Amino acid sequence: MLTIDIHTHIMPETMPNWAAKFGYGGFISLQHHKPCCARMMVDDKFFREVESNCWDAEVRMKECDHHGVHVQVLSTIPVLFSYWAKPNDALELSRFLNDHIADVARRNPKRFVSLGTVPLQDPQLAIRELERCMGELGLAGVQIGSHVNDWNLSDPALFPFFEAAERLGAAIFVHPWEMMGQDKMAKYWLPWLVGMPAETSLAICSMIFGGVLERLPKLRVAFAHGGGSFPATIGRIEHGFDVRPDLVAVDNKVNPREYLGKFWLDSLVHDPLMLEYIVKLVGENKVCLGTDYPFPLGELEPGQLIRSMPYSDATKETLLSGAALQWLNMEATMFR
Repeated sequence: MLTIDIHTHIMPETMPNWAAKFGYGGFISLQHHKPCCARMMVDDKFFREVESNCWDAEVRMKECDHHGVHVQVLSTIPVLFSYWAKPNDALELSRFLNDHIADVARRNPKRFVSLGTVPLQDPQLAIRELERCMGELGLAGVQIGSHVNDWNLSDPALFPFFEAAERLGAAIFVHPWEMMGQDKMAKYWLPWLVGMPAETSLAICSMIFGGVLERLPKLRVAFAHGGGSFPATIGRIEHGFDVRPDLVAVDNKVNPREYLGKFWLDSLVHDPLMLEYIVKLVGENKVCLGTDYPFPLGELEPGQLIRSMPYSDATKETLLSGAALQWLNMEATMFR
């Protein structure tokens, strides 16, 4: 059964010294302090330790073979978005990351599909890089953050980018980053446990209430982490739309429930009851295997949750690859 993981992250093994090049800090660098391990650093501050499966395609393929994953959809680590940086600097960083991620897929076309990153703090530069991703580099689409600095995804400044994505047939993967309320969540890893689900719901609600999905019905968008807290709160969201349209329905008069089944979610929910719920909520053809490989908050045995469910083989095949192929606008024959 063809298995495609739409939510995996990768980065280059070495990074330029962006701070020295651009004259200011805040960028990620790698310190390779021991074999097969490196520290991700923000200037002199430790961010995260990563292993070689974060950059080595051969290691990734061996681990995929062990877990029965045939294809990974690659995207950058969200901390590398760098939306806070000067736009032209972020463009140069994006081009570096996109050239790398395109090369990984080019060398292993039956194992990897790549998504780019773009400097969304300047939508026109982002469109230019999106066009390069979809044309020159042959990527399947791009990964974007759940917000862009002070802009939610409903902001009019971002709409031309979404128009371009629809026109170019780019798949969009929305991933939470720079989580809201982090100053109140210093302990217990709460930004990742509480902030990330809220960020994804923020992104979905913004694209619904801002009319992005209404005005661009052919836009193919997938949201990480099973849609975050959105699926569990759709009743509250719809009720708010019904009782306070003066506050909620100001830019789009369509009930938010009407959009269920018009975007994709990944399967990364860590709970069989929640997986069953989102499959019923948006339809099996709109739920794709996603694992957050190679990070520990992801699914540690990729595909195991779907395979453990009492679904028919046809449904499992849809969840393991069919829905992903629709989102990517690809055929299964490309990977056989």
